[in-house]
Amino acid sequence: MSEAKAEGFDALTVTQVRSGAHAKPKTRGTLRALGLGRIGKSNTLPDRPEIRGMIARVPHLVEVTAADHAPEPARRRHQHVEESTNES
Repeated sequence: MSEAKAEGFDALTVTQVRSGAHAKPKTRGTLRALGLGRIGKSNTLPDRPEIRGMIARVPHLVEVTAADHAPEPARRRHQHVEESTNES
């Protein structure tokens, strides 16, 4: 993980490699907070101390690599309102 920081990457790709079904509820919650839940699922996260701390709690369940690109910021979903064109 330290080599990712040294090269100037600002994002990490976290992949779940082992099941969290046998783990304590707090550990399963950490996996969910990382955006994981099934073996093989990946998520690109910013390289921040909070994320590093979560990864440190579940190192036996995840694999971390430097991301090729920064994660996209979360977008808000807008509800589209269709205007009716009934002119009768």
